[in-house]
Amino acid sequence: MKRVSVVIVTYRSEKDIYDCLASLFKWADIPREELEVIVVDNNSPEADRMFNGIRRIYGDEIVLVNNTNNGGYGQGNNVGIRRAKAPVIMIMNPDVRLNSHVFNHALSIFAQKQYVGIYGLTQMISENRKCGTSFNTTHMMNGYLRILLTGISNRFNIFLPSCMYVSGACFFIRRDSFEKAGLFDESIFMYGEEDDVWYRMRRIGQKTMFDASSTYIHLTEERKTDANYELKMLRSVIYVNSKYGFPAIRTLREERRSLHILRFRQWLKSFISGHGYELDVYREYDGLIRQMIKEERKRKSEKI
Repeated sequence: MKRVSVVIVTYRSEKDIYDCLASLFKWADIPREELEVIVVDNNSPEADRMFNGIRRIYGDEIVLVNNTNNGGYGQGNNVGIRRAKAPVIMIMNPDVRLNSHVFNHALSIFAQKQYVGIYGLTQMISENRKCGTSFNTTHMMNGYLRILLTGISNRFNIFLPSCMYVSGACFFIRRDSFEKAGLFDESIFMYGEEDDVWYRMRRIGQKTMFDASSTYIHLTEERKTDANYELKMLRSVIYVNSKYGFPAIRTLREERRSLHILRFRQWLKSFISGHGYELDVYREYDGLIRQMIKEERKRKSEKI
């Protein structure tokens, strides 16, 4: 009987997947026959080679799904969830490495607390360094408050938990509740999925629990941001917020408010280090947001 189904969506992820799987089995604290691992590849060019490599190591122990339609992160996860057999789903990015025993504790939480639909973990970027974004705060709230609360590490259950959602890189979710909520919204190609999932799970009475003691590593330390990356995330946020009656112009204004703090933080880092390239990114991103606000105002005035 499968108790946990781990769904990993890949796209050009061959360099990450082997260490990801190795860490998963290393830290699995339930019998392997109770653990189901599903890898869904979103039509990568190297999918066949990657699947053959996985088979050489694990045989038929891992379910391999070649998703011929790259419909995005959420769509790929939905493909895996529909193949899953367990009542608890773990969503895991291929660039995640487990570094603690998490399965038994997650299962006990879901068994004891029927109101918990999502169980999140502390995100690290190395063995000894916390990421600082284990959870995020909804864009529907004041932008200044959102950034300040998100920056307070591991205080999910104290500061406004009703406004916070856990990072989507690695989390557990109750399968039957998630199916009732509609699974991932496949209109979102990438970014913003966990925010939307959080809203819909709350609507059916399922809450989020964040566990600061259980950790995983998300390999983002070397990741560099740019204005286009930030813009892609913002467009997903605008789409998600609009689903729940929050106008695009308000989302843009709240994003600018939060950006004020981010730019100041980056200015301090750049001043201390002497490198200002990321400050230029935030300046460019701010310009894009201001342009989007102008376009949104123009669009609204033309409707009147």
